[in-house]
Amino acid sequence: MSKNKSRSAILLIYCPDRTGLVASVTNFIGKYGGNILYLDQHVDLEKKVFFMRVEWDLENFKIENSKIGAEFDINVGKKFMMKWELSFSDDKLRMALFVSEMPHCLYDIISRYHAGEWHVEIPAIISNHTTLNNVAEKFSLPYYVFPIDKDNKKEQEAKQMELLKDLNIDFIVLARYMQVLSDEFISYYPNKIINIHHSFLPAFPGAKPYHSAYARGVKIIGSTSHYVTAELDAGPIIEQDVVRVSHADSISDLIRKGRDLEKVVLSRAVWFHVQRKILAYDNRTVIFT
Repeated sequence: MSKNKSRSAILLIYCPDRTGLVASVTNFIGKYGGNILYLDQHVDLEKKVFFMRVEWDLENFKIENSKIGAEFDINVGKKFMMKWELSFSDDKLRMALFVSEMPHCLYDIISRYHAGEWHVEIPAIISNHTTLNNVAEKFSLPYYVFPIDKDNKKEQEAKQMELLKDLNIDFIVLARYMQVLSDEFISYYPNKIINIHHSFLPAFPGAKPYHSAYARGVKIIGSTSHYVTAELDAGPIIEQDVVRVSHADSISDLIRKGRDLEKVVLSRAVWFHVQRKILAYDNRTVIFT
């Protein structure tokens, strides 16, 4: 039996658009015995950029896993000036959760993790408060506390980054983490920090957006999940959704519905990331479904 049984390889690609891109990629896979399981592509006609996700079965593939990337680059990538990322279906990503005091997103993520929905590991839950330690204890997950104030923020972030490095963390989910990450921190995890927030920004900024929305009598509330960049809440958007509300809804109803939406939208974003279905380019994303 092949050692590659039940494994697949996944390539995410973008490059200047031109004739022959799809054929060149598929010919490379076919030439070495790969059976394509999934292929999707998109062309940004305005910027003339080609995007592609392709996945193929490795059972009969003739190139060793450790050499696939180099062979692809020599045969295809360099010729078309491709930026590409190779991963394998059985690679288990290591996800760190950052939380503060609101538990709704944390509970949702942990429940999906324990249900086996995501092929991930959670080596750490990191917080600036002790509030949610009991949640981590219920599920036997490591919980690290780094109290942060204006005087120790830089020092505590350095300790967080050291821990993340020691734990070989692949990506971070801000599950309602109420601290602004420094530019230095973000630079270590480009397009690997996923955040969630209400979609009222910038119309309803501040600590009580639902109160402001209620005062204006809004009819729709929403939530947005995005990759974190140095510009606050302005990174590439991964997923969004909305729910209708009415004059009959109280502030507590808006908060409840909004938090339900935040859980779902954040989990969808994490799912796309874990499945290697996202290509971030020029502060936008291509989501392969």
